[in-house]
Amino acid sequence: MGTYAVTGSASGIGAAVVANLSAAGHTVIGVDLHDADVIADLGTSDGRAKAVQDILANSGGTLDGVAAVAGVGPSVPDAAAVMSINYFGPVALLEALRPALERSGAGRAVVIGSNSATTVPLIDDRLVELALAGDEDAARKHARAAQNAMPREVLDMAPSISAYASSKFALARWVRRTAVTPEWARRGVLLNAIAPGAVLTPLMLGSTGNTTEPDADEFPTPMPLGVFGHPEDIAFWVHQFLRPEARYTTGAILYVDGGTDAAMRPDAQPTAMTL
Repeated sequence: MGTYAVTGSASGIGAAVVANLSAAGHTVIGVDLHDADVIADLGTSDGRAKAVQDILANSGGTLDGVAAVAGVGPSVPDAAAVMSINYFGPVALLEALRPALERSGAGRAVVIGSNSATTVPLIDDRLVELALAGDEDAARKHARAAQNAMPREVLDMAPSISAYASSKFALARWVRRTAVTPEWARRGVLLNAIAPGAVLTPLMLGSTGNTTEPDADEFPTPMPLGVFGHPEDIAFWVHQFLRPEARYTTGAILYVDGGTDAAMRPDAQPTAMTL
């Protein structure tokens, strides 16, 4: 049995991942703002440092896997906070825990992204550049400035929608760029991402202003299956990526969104390489 760290473990997808791994007999170290083994705020540098320290202490310095699930949605008023929590939090955590994953001999890391990275037409290219450059202060400043320039009707609907989609876009790019570097790939630490769609979690319901399950056929984006996802649907695939047998997949972005991305962008993949 293995030892795994799961962020965002107190609710939603994170709680489902904890339940899945625990049911399989693994030791799980949950990380969240409350009701977790490790209490830490991944939106701050001090919180990230505490999370890493406590995870290593609880694991003895060796991890079989990390599921970076923690995140916030586009209903959060502060776009800067969205960038810090959704992008800089998981990146800093995974970079710091990579040596612990390497020590296991078959380390696996999974990041929870979002299909909003490809289905929301509000990606801020400059914000993505700043994130990938690792400049958190500049990214936070730009996110707030861009938010203030957004039309009022967009802000009323989802105040940080651009920062949210951009944070997940940057995260997907980071995964693909990082997974194939020698420090990860040649040392046996595999890194993949899952891009969920509309999953019935507190985050999703809060972001859409619903208290109960909405009608899939009236949802703003296409829902080809006619149903919403459940946290367990995502947890299943997180577990697959974390298995030691998943030895030949790294740098992948798996859409678990009921077909939404395919419906909206049927010809986006594959993209031919040009010379």
